Amino acid sequence: MDRLGSQCPLPGYPRPSVLTCLLILPAAFLTYPMLRTLSLQLHSAITGTYVSGAHSVVFINCPNEQIARDIARAVLEKKLAASVNILPKASSLYFWKGEIEEATEILLLIKTRTSKVPVLSSYIRLVHPFEIPEVFSLPMDQGDVHYLKWLEEAMEED
Repeated sequence: MDRLGSQCPLPGYPRPSVLTCLLILPAAFLTYPMLRTLSLQLHSAITGTYVSGAHSVVFINCPNEQIARDIARAVLEKKLAASVNILPKASSLYFWKGEIEEATEILLLIKTRTSKVPVLSSYIRLVHPFEIPEVFSLPMDQGDVHYLKWLEEAMEED
């Protein structure tokens, strides 16, 4: 028996081929976010507790209040979020094309399921006027159980 086969923890079982491993591992990594979200929701439903990271806050800067309101309303109508705060007049300084720029922007705080962040980000890139819109998220670590339950219910499809 070769050295690799002798390290198999279950004698009598065939070793998986390298090709099998190469096919299964990428599929597992690609489905991990979806499986993690489903397991978090199942755990929350069974135990009645909140699992850290099931929801996120997404930050998006907009050039003016009207665009911020339009984006906020569209995100809510598409059930990509449960709530959006519009925070006026954030002063921003940033590098753009090698120069330091300064602007007054409107900040959106979007509360959503972590599983919806990739779809939300894609949608923002389609509708946002900036060449590279600022879109990033932070997972919620803790929160009021009643609020978090409301977040879930608010994003349920009709």
